[in-house]
Amino acid sequence: MRLKLALSASVAALSLAGCATVPADKTATSAAIADAAVADTAPVSQEPADLAALTAQVDLPHEKFVLDNGLTVVTHTDRKAPVVALSVWYDVGSKHEPKGKTGFAHLFEHLMFNGTENAPADFFEYLRQIGATGTNGTTNADRTNYFETVPTGALETGLMLESDRMGYLLGAVTQEVLDNQRGVVQNEKRQGDNQPYGLLRYEIFENLFPKGHPYHHSTIGSMDDLNAATMDDVQTWFRDHYGPNNAVLVLSGDIDAATARPLVEKWFGDIPRGPEVVDPEVTIPTLPADKEVVTTDQISTTRIYRMWTTPGETDPESVPLQLAGAVLGGLSSSRLDDELVRNDPVATSVSAFQFGLEDAGAFIIQADVKPGVDPAEVASKLDAQIADFIAKGPTEDELLRAKTVTIAGVIRGLESVGGFGGKAPVLAEGELYHGNPAHLTTVLAQSAATTPAAVTAAMRKWLTRPVFKLVMNPGERTEGGENRGGAIVDPIASGTLGMEFYCQPTSRECDELAMGTMLQQVDRSTVPEPKALTGLDFPDIERTTLSNGMDVYFARRDAIPAVTVRVTFDAGYTADPMDGLGTQSVLLSLMDEGTATKSSSELAIAQERLGASINGFADADWTSFQLSALSPNLAPSLDLLAEYIRQPALAPADLERVRAQQLNRLSSELKSPNSIASRALAPLVFGDHPYAIPSSGRGNKDVVEGLTRTDLLAFHNTWLRPDNAKVFVVGDTTLREVTALLERTFGDWQAPPQPLPTKNFDVAIPDPEPRVVLIDRPNSPQSVITAARVLNLKGTDDTVLARAANEAFGGNFLSRINMNLRETKGWSYGVRSSVSSGTDRLAMFISAPVQADRTADSLAELRKDLTEFTTTKGVTAQELQGIVNSNVRELPGQFETSGGVLAGLVNIVKYGRDDTYYEDLADRYRAITAAELDQIARSEFVESDLVFVVVGDKDVVAPQLEALDLPLEIREAE
Repeated sequence: MRLKLALSASVAALSLAGCATVPADKTATSAAIADAAVADTAPVSQEPADLAALTAQVDLPHEKFVLDNGLTVVTHTDRKAPVVALSVWYDVGSKHEPKGKTGFAHLFEHLMFNGTENAPADFFEYLRQIGATGTNGTTNADRTNYFETVPTGALETGLMLESDRMGYLLGAVTQEVLDNQRGVVQNEKRQGDNQPYGLLRYEIFENLFPKGHPYHHSTIGSMDDLNAATMDDVQTWFRDHYGPNNAVLVLSGDIDAATARPLVEKWFGDIPRGPEVVDPEVTIPTLPADKEVVTTDQISTTRIYRMWTTPGETDPESVPLQLAGAVLGGLSSSRLDDELVRNDPVATSVSAFQFGLEDAGAFIIQADVKPGVDPAEVASKLDAQIADFIAKGPTEDELLRAKTVTIAGVIRGLESVGGFGGKAPVLAEGELYHGNPAHLTTVLAQSAATTPAAVTAAMRKWLTRPVFKLVMNPGERTEGGENRGGAIVDPIASGTLGMEFYCQPTSRECDELAMGTMLQQVDRSTVPEPKALTGLDFPDIERTTLSNGMDVYFARRDAIPAVTVRVTFDAGYTADPMDGLGTQSVLLSLMDEGTATKSSSELAIAQERLGASINGFADADWTSFQLSALSPNLAPSLDLLAEYIRQPALAPADLERVRAQQLNRLSSELKSPNSIASRALAPLVFGDHPYAIPSSGRGNKDVVEGLTRTDLLAFHNTWLRPDNAKVFVVGDTTLREVTALLERTFGDWQAPPQPLPTKNFDVAIPDPEPRVVLIDRPNSPQSVITAARVLNLKGTDDTVLARAANEAFGGNFLSRINMNLRETKGWSYGVRSSVSSGTDRLAMFISAPVQADRTADSLAELRKDLTEFTTTKGVTAQELQGIVNSNVRELPGQFETSGGVLAGLVNIVKYGRDDTYYEDLADRYRAITAAELDQIARSEFVESDLVFVVVGDKDVVAPQLEALDLPLEIREAE
C-alpha cells in the first residue's frame, strides 16, 4: 500500500529533469481462513497517528549567508555519515525560453556536465574519482539543478567543480560539444516519445496552457529549435541566466556554516554577478469552455483524463489541492479506488493528484478502462464521482489519513542528505521558490491544520471551471513527437535573453568598462585532490532466532523515527512452474486485496492511520514483504504485516478484479519496447533454465487467464512458510524490542508437515547461437538494441572482478560503449551493460536505445567495442583508477540511509558473504589489477557468443541489419 503520487510511467512523462486495490469478498474470506492453515494473531488496535507528534519530527535547522556576488548559500548539519550533499539550483527553466529557443535550459543541463575551462574532462570522471554518489542534474519549467553527495574529505573538490561550471564554462563549449549534446538531447526526446503515453506531456501543457504562456511548451523543446541553436545563442543564454546571483547552493551533511563559508568564498567568491534575471509573468489560465481531445497510442486500454489548471507551489491553495488529490485518487483507500475499481469495477486503475510547478499547476484525474467496458460508461461514472466529491468534500477521517501518509513520507525522505528528495533539495527549493529554506515545515504545519472545509472550498473554486478531457485509445499513433514541444512566446516575456552581456576573463576578451574590477582569483590550474577520507563503518549485524526457527537479522539506524522490516522467502519468480508463469505475480497483487479480517479498503485504511506501508515484491530468487513503519507505531504495524503475510483473504471476487488488472499490466508490458526486448532475450540465452523467464514475473496471458484461487492458495502454502523465511530489520529500535514484537506476531507460526520445496537450477545452458532477432514495432523513432551471454559465474561466487570489468565496458556513464554511442556519436541518450543479479547463473546484458536510422551502425559499434575490449584494448590505467577510487570512496555514501543498509544486509545473507564484506570491500578493490580484469573479460565477455534482440520499425531497421554478418530473424511482437 502506498500513496499514489505522480510517479507512474504516464505521469513521469510530464517533466524532464500506483496500483489500486480491489474489494475483499466477505463470503469467501471465511473459506480463506479455513484453507490457509495458519495461526490466528491478536492484532493491536490501530489508532490514528498523532499529527502534531509526527510534524514535530520534521526539523530543518540551517544557516544561510549571501556572498557579495549574490550567491545564496544554505548549510545544514547531519553527522550520521561522513558525506556532504551539494545541490546547486539555478532559477532558470523552460518557462524562461522565448520563441525559437525551446529546450535551451535542458540543453544546458547537458552541456554543463561536459567539462569546463579548468576541469576539461567530463564531470562524471572527476566525481567518480572522488567517490560521489547520487550525481545528476534535472530541468523543469522553473529551475535547473545539479547535485552530488561526496565524501567529507572531497568537499573542496566538489565545490571547485560546481564553481567552475558556474563561472568558467563557455571556453569549453566548442561547436563539437554543442553538436554532440544536441544529438543526445534529441535522442532523449525520441526515447521519451517512443514509450507508451510518451506524447502525454505535449497534450497536457499544450491544451491547458495557451500559446504564448510560459508553461505551454515542453521542457524537452522542439527538434527545430534544438537544430537551430548556434554557438552565439547558447553563449548568450548562459551569460544571461547562470550567474551566482541567480543560484542557490546548499551543503547538507557532515558540514557546518563555519567550515563551509571560507571554502565557498574561496571557490565562488571571484565569480562576477550576472544580469538580474526577470521571471516571466505566469498566469493561471482558464479554458473558455470544456475541451476534449481523443488520441491513439500503443497502449493496452483506453485511459480517460480530466484536467484543470490550478495554483502553483507558491500559492497556499496548493496544499488543500494536494490533499484533495490524495483523498480522491491518491490513497489506496481513495474514493475513486473504492467506487470505480472495487465496488463497481469498471476501471482497472485510477489516480488523482495535484501536479505543481512554481507558478501554476494542474489537477489531473485519470482512469484506465477495464477491457470490455464502454469508455463512455466509465467517463460518466468518473464525472459523477468527481462532482459528488466536490459537492461533499472529504470526511475528517479521510483527510486525517491523507495528512498522516504525507507527513510519514516526508519523514522517510528526509533521512537522506541529498539526491532527488533529501534535505539538500528540500532546502534549495524552499529558498529558491519561497525565500525560506525550511519552507517544508510551513507546508507540513499547513497540511496538519487543513480542514475538510478548506479542501472543499479549493476544489469548488478550481475544479468547477471548464475541464480538459483527454481520451487515449489503443491503436497506432497518427503522429509522433518529432514536431511537438515548441513554444509561441514573445522574447520580451521571457527574461533577459539577448539583453545583457556577461563574460569570463579566462576564456575571452572582456570589456573592462562593462565588467569593472575583477576580484582576486583562486588557483584553478588543478582540481583539488580529496583530503583524508573516512572508511565505511557498516552497522553491526545482530542476530537472533524466533521460537519457530525464523532467523532475524538486525541493524540499528536512528537518524529518523522509522523502522523497516522485510520478511523474505526463498521463492521468487523461479518458483513459478514453467507452465504457470505469472502465478506468483498474481498472488502478490491479490494479497493487497484484504486479509482474514479486513477488506482491501480496510487494510489500506489501517496502514494509512498508522503512517505505515506494506508491499510485496519478488525477484528471480526471493519473495519479500516489506513494512515501512514509524517507530512509535511499530507494534500495530507489525500486526498488520503478520496478518497480511499469514492470513490473506484470496477472495474469488477479488481474484477476478486482480486478474483483469494483471492482464492489463501484461498487455502494457507488450507495448513497451524495453519490455518486449527483455521478454524475448531471456529464453534465447537461458534455454530451459529457470532464469529463462520475463524479469517482470508477470508471466503469460493464458496462465493468468486460467489461474484459480486453489492455485494461488497452493503456492502460498507451499512457499510462504516460516521454515522458508528470514526477517531483516533496520531502523530506530533495538533487537530486544523488535524480537519481542516478532515473537508475538510470527513466533506461533508453525511450518506444515510437508518438506520444503526446491527449485531445480541444475539445468544446462544452451550453446550460444549468435544472431539478431528483430521484433517489429512500427512507427518507432528509436530502436532498442539488447544483447546477452550467460556467464560461467553464479551470484554466490566472488563476482567483484566481473562487475569491475563491466564498469569499464558499459557499467557506468564513462564506460566505453556509453562514451562512444552517446558522447562521441550522439546516437543515443544512454547505453549500458550489466552483470545480472541472482543466486545461480549470471549473465551479461547490453541495452542500447538508439535512433532508428543508426540501428545497424550502433550494433556494429557495440560489437567492435567489445571485441577491442577483450583483445587489443583492455582496461586502461585510467579506467582502473576510476573503478578503484569510485568503489572505495563511495561506500559511506552508499550506506548513508537505512534503505542502503537494509539492501546491504540482505545481500550479505542472500549471497553468503561475511558480515564485514562491505567494510573489507575497499581493500579488495585496491588490490585489483588491470591484468585480472582483462583476464575475466576475455573469458566471460565473449562477443562472438552474443545474441541480439532489436525492437524497432521493421521497414526502417531490417534493411540495415541485413548488411551485417549475423543471421537475421524477424518476428512480430507478441
